[in-house]
Amino acid sequence: MIIYKIYYLDLNNIFEKSYKNYIIFVYSSVKGDDFIMKKGKINLGVAILIAMILGIIVGAVMGPKATIFAPLGHVFISLIKMLVIPLVTVSIILGASSLGGTKSAGKIGIGTFVYYLGTTAVAVTLGLIMGGIFKPGLGLSEAALPKEFLDMAGSLADKGEIAGFWDTLIGIIPTNPINSLVTGNILQILFFSLFLGIGLSAISKEKREPVLTVLTGLNEAMIWMIMKVMIIAPIGVFGLMADAVGTFGYDILALVVKLLLVYTITLLIQTFGVYPTLVKTFSKKSPINFIKKISKAQIVALSTSSSMATLPVTFEVCEEDLEVSNETTSFVLPLGATINMDGNAIYYALVAMFFAQMYGITLGFPQYIAIIITATIGSIGQAGVPGPSLLVVAVLLSAGLPIQALPLLFGVDRVFDMMRTAVNITGDASCAVIMDEIK
Repeated sequence: MIIYKIYYLDLNNIFEKSYKNYIIFVYSSVKGDDFIMKKGKINLGVAILIAMILGIIVGAVMGPKATIFAPLGHVFISLIKMLVIPLVTVSIILGASSLGGTKSAGKIGIGTFVYYLGTTAVAVTLGLIMGGIFKPGLGLSEAALPKEFLDMAGSLADKGEIAGFWDTLIGIIPTNPINSLVTGNILQILFFSLFLGIGLSAISKEKREPVLTVLTGLNEAMIWMIMKVMIIAPIGVFGLMADAVGTFGYDILALVVKLLLVYTITLLIQTFGVYPTLVKTFSKKSPINFIKKISKAQIVALSTSSSMATLPVTFEVCEEDLEVSNETTSFVLPLGATINMDGNAIYYALVAMFFAQMYGITLGFPQYIAIIITATIGSIGQAGVPGPSLLVVAVLLSAGLPIQALPLLFGVDRVFDMMRTAVNITGDASCAVIMDEIK
């Protein structure tokens, strides 16, 4: 899958000539000139940062009334979601078909799954360690929480069930792939797309080429669509931020500010410690250069809270800036956007520690193991789209922890979601760099 300068859009070809003299917020990915605004265009990161800051200011000033801007963000996210399923489907098929014919196919496939599971387990363990050191829930009592949060908890317990091993395995296999596409069952789509891609690589070139030509054409058409959607990215980000800040306010945030600080520190360790170390150990790429280049995708992830929405940007950064081959990114990145949720895993572990400390419950070795297993396995298959993570219910129940105060976190979930998504896509990119090295 080749992403051609996704952010470079010449608005002279879109708007009337009379608008040429205006400074219009569009994006440029000119190498070595990432943060310089030129007449008629501005870097994607700068545009989104400006939009984020304006959204925060407007949300803080207007309060709950800022929800009037929410539709701007919802339109942007909906447009991205519209492209997610076909983009992932076509990309995985093309990636699997290109890898399937190489000797390194098995190595990359197994290596990718091992890497994602391994980093997720490390993330959960890191979250538990940091929660034990800083004790974010100490000093907070249920009595300090708004009554409406406690009233919401009654309906949560039945949402904490995780299917068993065989149920999960059977659930991944689609009985009707078309229905999986229609309903957006991403794991079933991944399974079918991988199987189909490998099947295409196994047949003769004469039979394979016509199908791949059609898929490549669809892929390029969707890239064109993504380029058009990205025009309104700053507007969408403004709407999302204004709505988020205006909705949850600072009173609720004050109750979980210590958890937020510990979470931020833990994410920084995972992002700037774990991933660069792995890149340095298992590849020839400079870890410093890796962090510098991936920052472009991190900004988009931070603002959209969606691994899927950031996927085109992650493609562009990995292929253009980090020089990862197309056959590797086409397989590793869509898979990672679906099953690699290290930021979520850290969140589940820290929330478990937060509530254990809040209720004065001492966790033993069995509870820690239950949290690690549930958070690691449960995060696999989490949808790469923004929204509250009810999987945390399963994590709490697995360790025998109360869930009465959990709605407290739903009010500020957007803040946590922004940060953990930036970590998730960084993990995806690090895997792509490493897998490209070992193939």
